[in-house]
Amino acid sequence: MTPLSARKDIRVLIIEDHALFAESLELAMSMEGYDVRRAPVPSQGGSMGALFSAVARMRPTIALVDLDLGPTGDGVRLVGPLVANGVQVVVVTGSNDQARWGECLRHGARTVLAKTRPLNDILATVRRITEGLPVIDRQERDRLIQLWFERRQKLQVLIEKLQLLTPREQVVLGQLMKGHQVREIAEDSVVSEATVRTQVKSILAKLEVSSQLAAVGLAHEVGWRPLAAAV
Repeated sequence: MTPLSARKDIRVLIIEDHALFAESLELAMSMEGYDVRRAPVPSQGGSMGALFSAVARMRPTIALVDLDLGPTGDGVRLVGPLVANGVQVVVVTGSNDQARWGECLRHGARTVLAKTRPLNDILATVRRITEGLPVIDRQERDRLIQLWFERRQKLQVLIEKLQLLTPREQVVLGQLMKGHQVREIAEDSVVSEATVRTQVKSILAKLEVSSQLAAVGLAHEVGWRPLAAAV
């Protein structure tokens, strides 16, 4: 077990936008004797690059990283750069999306803990890391990474389907994503409703879905946006 006197040399950085939870972690880690800091996550949002630069200057030994950092973005993007800089990353998240957990592990996080876990579990995990002990079962780690890999494959298939759309079909799908009806799209494009219906039918066929709602859901699932230059 790491002596209390040695813990002051271990800097634990909390990257969390929920003030109350961050304060609870900071207090608990401080009482354990660690050198605890909180990263400046702007409440009004900011770039992930700026946040990482600020974090890197703090030179943490261990980082407790939330995934949902409000307007700043997805904490998953911090995991790889932190690990590459020699930081031991523990993800502490309210997300129960296990494929997302697997992505964090794939990028080098030591483990992922749900925020619903007792605070003592987080403390115990930090202690085990400082003692050079494993903090996740290998089979569980492999299972979570496999979930992420399977999702990535699925998303790639969806992206490839979306790439089959013509520029005009991209415009139509983009309008459907905004909630526009066929009549509105036709009026805006100065074409007949029959023409737009034909384009919608082609979109559904290429995406292999049976409804406009399913097409829109698929596009949102992969974060797709129509080409700005599509006409």
